Amino acid sequence: MKRAVFLLPISLFLALAIWFAQGLNRDPRYIPSMLIDHPAPEFSLPAIEGRTEGFKSSDFRGRVSMVNIFGSWCATCEIEHPVLMEIAREGVAPIYGLDWKDKPGAGAEWLAERGDPYAKIGDDADGRVAIDFGVTGAPETFIVDAYGKVRHKHVGAITIEDWRDVLKPMIEDLKNAAPSGD
Repeated sequence: MKRAVFLLPISLFLALAIWFAQGLNRDPRYIPSMLIDHPAPEFSLPAIEGRTEGFKSSDFRGRVSMVNIFGSWCATCEIEHPVLMEIAREGVAPIYGLDWKDKPGAGAEWLAERGDPYAKIGDDADGRVAIDFGVTGAPETFIVDAYGKVRHKHVGAITIEDWRDVLKPMIEDLKNAAPSGD
């Protein structure tokens, strides 16, 4: 009996230690999305200041594209921005922007200073569309296939390695996939 009382806390401690240790092997940037392999949310957003055309969900149907959530207030977006400019120069897929919870004119001013990689940008001032996408923070980027289905979610700044090793090959595969509609 004394032995059981002694072994119980040790066994409990070891079980917890193993459980927490497994968490150390997980990628902290990986946040699962319920949208993967499901249609992107339906939306229609107004244009940001200085643009005449907004961004709506039907804009990315018919072609593989990227949807990037950003904001002028986002420090990590500043780090990611040169990579987005390079991606836009390559022209592999259009990048659509969601200016998330920004003050009026702030996103347009931010892009005027740094360059504009976006084919279209929607002003998501109240954050409703970002919520529908399941966004937890900025930046986040979604790969959407030609059928309007979300195929990948990237949390955090896209690095050139992320682009070269993961996102670009994924986009190329989706572009080359036989049309199946699924």
